Amino acid sequence: MSRLIVYKKYLTVTAIAWGGCLMLFVAAYIVLIKPQINSKQHLEKKLSEKIQEHKAAEKAAEEQTGIELKNQIAGLQERLGDFVTEFENAADLNFDITKIAREREVASLSVGSSKSTKVSTKDVADSNSIDEKRIDISFISGFNQFASFVNSLERNRPVIFVHEFRLTRANQNKSAYQVTMDVRALVKKQREREIAKLNPMQPYGAKK
Repeated sequence: MSRLIVYKKYLTVTAIAWGGCLMLFVAAYIVLIKPQINSKQHLEKKLSEKIQEHKAAEKAAEEQTGIELKNQIAGLQERLGDFVTEFENAADLNFDITKIAREREVASLSVGSSKSTKVSTKDVADSNSIDEKRIDISFISGFNQFASFVNSLERNRPVIFVHEFRLTRANQNKSAYQVTMDVRALVKKQREREIAKLNPMQPYGAKK
């Protein structure tokens, strides 16, 4: 009987001790651990939000950068158009020069490909996509007409560059000059695919 009493007392003391430990554990969890878990969850949520914001900002920056690059490219292409003519429009350069000369009312006008070379175009140094078209011009005019003509060439779009010129007194009129000019224009090269279309029997990319 005494043994049973001792055993019951032992169980009671053990239960009280375990209960106290459980209460201490619950109290420690509520006071110490739970706030840390809540704080961790809050920080993880804030970190996730910041990551999403960062990704969104990166995407917006990329889109803005893309827009800016497109605008820059468009501006450069437009600027390029001020100096370089398309291959298919190269034949119109002589017409443009003739039109400008007639507006300046010059006399004895002659416009044609350069006589100093068998071909009227040559490669531009350090460029794989642009040729230089050479054109000879001759006419008779007064000095002011000549200066106005040169100014109009260089203000033309595309620009027609005056490479060389020579003025000599015209025999008929001492106030008039015989003018010969060597002018140049930049022309985009004909694309390989366009060449292939013109010569379908030759394989694309093949060289003669």
